[in-house]
Amino acid sequence: MIPVNTSVVSGVALSRIDGETKMLLMKRVKGGFWCHVAGSIEAAETGVDAIVREFSEETQIAVAELYNAQFLEQFYEASVNVIELIPVFVVICGDNQAITLNDEHTDYRWCSLDEAKALAPYPNQHAVYDHVWAYFVDQPVNPLYHVNLPNHKE
Repeated sequence: MIPVNTSVVSGVALSRIDGETKMLLMKRVKGGFWCHVAGSIEAAETGVDAIVREFSEETQIAVAELYNAQFLEQFYEASVNVIELIPVFVVICGDNQAITLNDEHTDYRWCSLDEAKALAPYPNQHAVYDHVWAYFVDQPVNPLYHVNLPNHKE
């Protein structure tokens, strides 16, 4: 039997950097590969709570505009015999969003879609980035994807 893990969330940040839309990738200390924000859901947290916290911890981005990407990352993690199902969120940041990395990452880059796919090693990352670009950059964002943030009345 292969268990399914649903205790992780991920998110892609978008910002207009010098007038051009880019997505944030960071280089992980563990594994040395490029990725987007991700982390575990802690006790009593919702997925939304967790992704807001992870963005704050990993990048110092204060999430103000959050969307459900309508996409699940899914892959088999052989080292622990688990199928990972990870809901993806999109954070729309202000122009030229500043980043302060925590100790989980050594570097970051704001990337075009092609640059992100060239840096990221996994096919599932490419699928995430293609989807996010198609639904959040190439066309107007569907307001149905908007997520109300904790402690915010909308």
